[in-house]
Amino acid sequence: MPASLSTARTRAALRVSARVSVELLLVLVMTAVALWLLGRMWSVVWPLIVGLLLTTLTWPVARFLRRHGWPPALAAASVTVLFLAVAAAVVALIAVPVASQSGELTEGVVDGIHKVRDWAAGPPLNIDEDQVSGALDTAAERIQKSAGSLVTTVLAGVSTVVNGVVTAVLAVFLMFFFLKDGPRFLPWLARQLPGRLATDVPIVAERSWNTLGSFVRSQAAVGLLDAVFIGVGLWVVDVPLVLPLAVLTFVSAFVPIVGALFAGFVAVLIALVSNGLTDALIVLAIIIVVQQLEGNVFQPMIQSRGLGLHAAVILLAVTLGGSLAGIVGSLLAVPVAALVAVFWNYLREQLSEPLQEPDTGEPPVGGSGTADAVGAS
Repeated sequence: MPASLSTARTRAALRVSARVSVELLLVLVMTAVALWLLGRMWSVVWPLIVGLLLTTLTWPVARFLRRHGWPPALAAASVTVLFLAVAAAVVALIAVPVASQSGELTEGVVDGIHKVRDWAAGPPLNIDEDQVSGALDTAAERIQKSAGSLVTTVLAGVSTVVNGVVTAVLAVFLMFFFLKDGPRFLPWLARQLPGRLATDVPIVAERSWNTLGSFVRSQAAVGLLDAVFIGVGLWVVDVPLVLPLAVLTFVSAFVPIVGALFAGFVAVLIALVSNGLTDALIVLAIIIVVQQLEGNVFQPMIQSRGLGLHAAVILLAVTLGGSLAGIVGSLLAVPVAALVAVFWNYLREQLSEPLQEPDTGEPPVGGSGTADAVGAS
């Protein structure tokens, strides 16, 4: 006869399942509330995050100066000024060569448009001049009809730029204060918390800081590899503005997905207007190969070693972050996943029972049995 189900065990299993479900539901509700509060305070949280990322990038220099006797305020101010100077130099490195060759690039763009028009007029498309002019007139008419939406779009773009400038200014000020007073934060935090939290929270905060630093350094390493490989490829193809394009590639590496697309589009466009369609296709192939190596080889390997995360976890985190919050989600997905891993590992350490060696019944080496044997001899 088949064994019948035990009523007591079934009820116990249902009670356990119900309790676990209620606990998980409460955790999800609290997570949703925390994310909602985070969204409401995003105007403050986002500059704070950017300031922390900048601090992890500049802290080694500030720490070096402090160890050599510089006062904290002077070291922080010097590093902040140095950072602003480097950022301005990077912008000038990109802007000055582009401005000096703007006339040549403009002529190249015009020539490129004429080439595209001539190509469209020939086989296999055979589009005549009247059709092209009609298409341009139709586009102009649509633009005129959507003038109101264009004004709204422009105003939204201006608002975005203003918010970006405000965020950058706040982030730089926060970076200065983090560099100046950062080492005093954990002792102060330990004094404010009661009981065991005074020990646990500073430990988790310190590990999170080290993980965040590893993320920034790994992103810089990936961006440097991209800039070197793409820069060498552009130099071989003899594309102008190689150095500015390499710098742009390095900077854009800190904005996943969209940054790489933007830098690649600029490089292909410059190759098209200066060298022609063939070289532009070669540059496009170089960028695709480098980006594939970055996404599937460089970034997972470097970040998995620096953050202690598997490459598959990093890829899934970037995909999930991008689908939930766009560019910002893609940028913050990997460090957030790493911080969650830090918290989870520390929680496992605290909840795990210490390993006990099996009792074999034999005295340990150097124990009483050895002492008795020595005494007997």
